[in-house]
Amino acid sequence: MDDKSAGWLNGFLGVAIFSGSLPATRVAVHDLTPLFLTTARAAIAGLLGIALLVVLKQKWPRASQLGSLSLVAIGCVVGFPLLTALALQSITSSRATVFIGLLPLATAIFGVLRGGERPRLGFWVFSIAGAAMVAAYALSQGAAGNAWGDGLMVASILVCGLGYAEGARLSRDLGGWQVISYALILSLPVMLPLAIWWLPADLGAIGWPALSALVYVSLFSMLIGFVFWYRGLAQGGIAAVGQLQLLQPFMSLALAALLLHEQVGLAVWAVAAGVVICVAGAKRYA
Repeated sequence: MDDKSAGWLNGFLGVAIFSGSLPATRVAVHDLTPLFLTTARAAIAGLLGIALLVVLKQKWPRASQLGSLSLVAIGCVVGFPLLTALALQSITSSRATVFIGLLPLATAIFGVLRGGERPRLGFWVFSIAGAAMVAAYALSQGAAGNAWGDGLMVASILVCGLGYAEGARLSRDLGGWQVISYALILSLPVMLPLAIWWLPADLGAIGWPALSALVYVSLFSMLIGFVFWYRGLAQGGIAAVGQLQLLQPFMSLALAALLLHEQVGLAVWAVAAGVVICVAGAKRYA
């Protein structure tokens, strides 16, 4: 399998893992505050990242790479989890998918700005069309929104797109899981004390669904998903493979319907088919 094909496969696996993030976050914030959830998931993943780096004897980043790693930490470790957790207190996970549909476009733009990629015009046509399809579908479902929650989601998409592009650029040298591990370690001196500070007073009041959701977003959303995602972006191209995120809302919607009993109509399959066409078109012109 050549690098580009491997990149698309790894990217798809990463997206499949990330698709559980919003529904899991929605479950977790029923019993856990957004501040504790954000800091705890980063602290748990960060401690695991330290163990992996030490056991596997990985090289440490150069001083010149710390600035880029800080951007990854701000975007993927702190910014996106915190902003989405805050947003999901006032909007549904279905509503949040409106904005997740814009993430591939944001990633592509930062891939051009930070990764030096130059996709052709056809790529942008298909990318914008795919994002429009996702947003239009989610809005057609009547998911209620408000200015505060929507604004938080817009901010989360911008910082996450930057973190994705920056992490993919670094992973060409450091490796995918190493990049997210280093970013988690950079945030650990802040996130671990805050997680302890915001630890719920009554741990017995936390239900198993919320605890299970915390485990998922800590291990899978915060660490394991990035193993595949950054590797895929580095192998297949940030802008091109980033378009796979257009499929994430539909995976998230399916999980939201299954786990949270949120209403999702049959039209999702028709729209998903259109999105697949857009992803294929973007891949061709990237």
